[in-house]
Amino acid sequence: MDYAYYYRHSRINIQKKEIVKKEIAFFDFDGTITSKDTLLEFIKFTKGRFRFYLGFIINFHYLIALKLKIISNQSAKEKILNFFFKNTSAQTFERYCLSFSRNILPHLFRPKAIEEITRLKEKNITVVIVSASPENWIEDWIKRNELQLIASKLEIKDGKLTGKLLGKNCHGNEKVSRIREVFSLDDHIVVAAYGDSIGDKPMLQLAEKAYYKPFV
Repeated sequence: MDYAYYYRHSRINIQKKEIVKKEIAFFDFDGTITSKDTLLEFIKFTKGRFRFYLGFIINFHYLIALKLKIISNQSAKEKILNFFFKNTSAQTFERYCLSFSRNILPHLFRPKAIEEITRLKEKNITVVIVSASPENWIEDWIKRNELQLIASKLEIKDGKLTGKLLGKNCHGNEKVSRIREVFSLDDHIVVAAYGDSIGDKPMLQLAEKAYYKPFV
């Protein structure tokens, strides 16, 4: 046996295996997979419509400040979270999230988005949901459908919500930063990315094919 020949060709085969890249696709959640903003729908679900509208009237000046770019997206979100959920028991909050995920989310999904996720999974493409919404009411659906999730996180102290985010809001360039923290993009081919807002555009730029408002 020519051991030198066998060794050379074995190394070539190993190297070929090492450079095989996994295919991956990224989806925004709110407005892309869903037809409505799930944070707003979650507040309605937990607080009722009267308290929802009253709360936004009281906090309207923060929304104006966000539109005028006086405050950041994260700051505005934390003002709303603080108003509605500060000092809420984490256990109570998680029960609300599970109920919302099981009873409300299915009615918010865009059928074409779910069809596209199913199609990609059937091709063994890793599907990752990248959301600015807190992970809490998304992760049950993620687990049941064998997807992966990158999302904003809520700060909890002494078993209660503080009304703040833990770390940065997963929005805009932060989506790309968070993706890179979880995945080595050198080892993946980003075959597609799907979004519906300016905050998704940095993520869309990672993909071979970018889809903007594809399911509307």
